[in-house]
Amino acid sequence: MKWSGWCRRLLAAVSAVFLVALAVGATAQEPPVRLTLKEAIRGAVEKNLDVKAELYNPAAAEATFRGTRGIYNPQFSLAANYQDSSTPSTSTFLTGGTSTREERDLNASAGATQLLPIGATVGLSLNNDWIRNNLPEGFLSDYWESQLSLNFSQPLLKNFGREATEINISVARFGKKEALDQFRQKLLDVIAQVRNAYFKLYSLRQALDVQQTSLKLAEKVLADTRAQVKAGVLPAMEILNAEFGVASRQRDLNLAEQAVKDQEDVVRLLLQLKAPGEIIPADVPSRTLYQVDTAAEIHRALAERPDLKSLHTALQSDKLQARVARNQTLPDLSLKASVASSGLHSGLDRDFQQIGSVDYPVWQVGMQLTYPFGNDAARNTAIRSRLQVGQTRVQILGLEETIGNDVRSAVRALQTSYKQIEVTDRGRAYAEERLKAYIKKNAVGLATTKDVLDVENDLVSAKNDQIQALADYADAKTRLWQVTGELLQREGITFSADAVNRLYQEAAKGGE
Repeated sequence: MKWSGWCRRLLAAVSAVFLVALAVGATAQEPPVRLTLKEAIRGAVEKNLDVKAELYNPAAAEATFRGTRGIYNPQFSLAANYQDSSTPSTSTFLTGGTSTREERDLNASAGATQLLPIGATVGLSLNNDWIRNNLPEGFLSDYWESQLSLNFSQPLLKNFGREATEINISVARFGKKEALDQFRQKLLDVIAQVRNAYFKLYSLRQALDVQQTSLKLAEKVLADTRAQVKAGVLPAMEILNAEFGVASRQRDLNLAEQAVKDQEDVVRLLLQLKAPGEIIPADVPSRTLYQVDTAAEIHRALAERPDLKSLHTALQSDKLQARVARNQTLPDLSLKASVASSGLHSGLDRDFQQIGSVDYPVWQVGMQLTYPFGNDAARNTAIRSRLQVGQTRVQILGLEETIGNDVRSAVRALQTSYKQIEVTDRGRAYAEERLKAYIKKNAVGLATTKDVLDVENDLVSAKNDQIQALADYADAKTRLWQVTGELLQREGITFSADAVNRLYQEAAKGGE
């Protein structure tokens, strides 16, 4: 007796230490993260890696757009050249009786050209030559010769006008707009994923609570069954049924816990959430009836969908390129004109004075025509551009039809899922009453343990159906707002080009 009493005390002490250790371990766990839907969406907007990656596309489009405007940057040029030559002379008189003409020539020039929006090019150039030769006395053998010229060239047919001149600028501007629309589409899709993942995590946690309650009930049934078997009210085999019920519910609980952990990882990935504690959704799916008008929703979708806006922008770009391509089929006729002032003197200062006096003007004006026979390249480029316009128009029509179908399908899913909530409410209420009835029957021996556990399984299914119906209704609203393009507005998300410009500026400064 003393030995058994000592063992019991030792076992109690060990159990107490174990419980204390468990308590300390529980307190050492990370605190749970209570997360509202708005916090989840804000986290995705700020940290989601897919959103961040997509932001680089409009930033790159901004760089392309600014680069194309470089056609209006003035072009400066500097050149220098030295030449020393000895050539046979055709006249000994001009070379002072020698048969060889020797000449040294140092040339230095500077110029600037500027493109104008109408397609014209204006240039200003200064050309200086210092020449030394072996001409006899009476001829300039060491002198400066200079010319200051203003040149102008204007296309009159091909490449005429601002549209043709700025074609690359306009295409890049449209490309930037398309990239912004595509970014909005990516943002919209990610926010839809966040909403669905958030409410799925909510529903899985609710299902986990259902499984925990089911396990507790099964354990109670097992305890009651053992008592009834001991009292001789039920046969011993009922214990096996009750134990199987506990084991199957423990298995279901483990699967439910796994599903919750897996979904928490999905949410963490979407939000780039680093907090290790379990995630507790703070918001509950709404049961409020969402009134919807299918025609109005389709109209809204056609006005708001970013992917449709992107296609309309592409159509504008295609039309512009088709017009310019048609212009390229015209003959290349250009008006060219120039005016210059010349100077020639043995001294550089007097040479420049002559240029400034405009005593020796030079001017010219002319036309130049170039046109390839057949012009196959330009004609087929124009044909291809027209085909591209037709293709984009068909794509727009196809997407509009798809949008209409998407909206109608989303509206039907919304209406069906709302009706399903009412059905599952009634199903749960019936299952709860049925379980109460079978528990009473079991107490008086009119129902077996298996009957009670089977009915309780039906209640678990009814509860899970109700939870899923609420989640489906939330997902149906998300889907409707996604296909109509109003999800960002619904969630209070506005987007400006500031983030794009900041990313562009960081790259311009050499940041990573």
